[in-house]
Amino acid sequence: MKREFILAMMFLAAAGFAAAQIQAPTSDVLGAHLNYGRGCAGCHAPHSGAYGNGAAKTADAGAGTNALWGEDVGSLYGKVLNFGGVQGPTVETLPASLAAGTPDVTGVLMCLSCHDGNFATGAMMKGTIYEKLPATYGSYNTIPTLLGNDPTGPGNYLNDHPVGLNATVSCGGQYNWDCTETNGVIIMNGPNSSQFVQNYGFFVSLSAYNNTAVVTCTSCHNQHLMNVGPVTTSKSTGAISGSGLPAGKYATMFFIRAPYNPASGTAGSNQTAQFCRQCHGGEANESNGSYSIPTTF
Repeated sequence: MKREFILAMMFLAAAGFAAAQIQAPTSDVLGAHLNYGRGCAGCHAPHSGAYGNGAAKTADAGAGTNALWGEDVGSLYGKVLNFGGVQGPTVETLPASLAAGTPDVTGVLMCLSCHDGNFATGAMMKGTIYEKLPATYGSYNTIPTLLGNDPTGPGNYLNDHPVGLNATVSCGGQYNWDCTETNGVIIMNGPNSSQFVQNYGFFVSLSAYNNTAVVTCTSCHNQHLMNVGPVTTSKSTGAISGSGLPAGKYATMFFIRAPYNPASGTAGSNQTAQFCRQCHGGEANESNGSYSIPTTF
């Protein structure tokens, strides 16, 4: 009887995980970044950068020289942004060139060429969402998606999460994980952090700058996958293992690079909170004596 009970529990657990996974997205994985059907060419230009894409608004001798970027970034060069944050503002100065060689070039500057509404006025973004929001989010069909140009007024970045070379992630202390940072790489090797990796994972893609881990836009977002978050169990940079979750394709939203589904109908689903806890370890279950609480999908 005991053996049969254990087998039944294992079956139910496996079924629960299977329900959290998706075998295949129901729409193109590029999602909103299909850019009205232009696809990859909406952001990347095979020839002549922003000039070849017809998107050049400011003179830029280096257009397209990094990642064949086909959007205009000239209006953003050297601009100072004052981001907000739970622990105070973070001041960022954007790169002065696509050839700057710092992680904020591909991780922030390129993203803002479409998603900033203050200096890069409009570009491809129209301030309209392209994903169906869960019913619990309300009935609005538009949201202020342009950073620096929302209903609080133009030029306000204080209500945006810090990104850039000064948006650092640390180990130890009240708000952080019991991890180890080596040359800008976070290793989740403490009792609490390693257990968190088993319960959820460590999917964020932090960048290293001056031997310090920093957050960019692409730390949290995978711009090429809108609705699916692949999970592997293999060893990956910044974690003991990719994740303790079963390998597979998990539902996600908003280009988040991990299991992240606020539309889950499961009572007590905590997967979206788990995503934030990757960097905000002080608020995690494991840091507060609750090792056995799993990720609920």
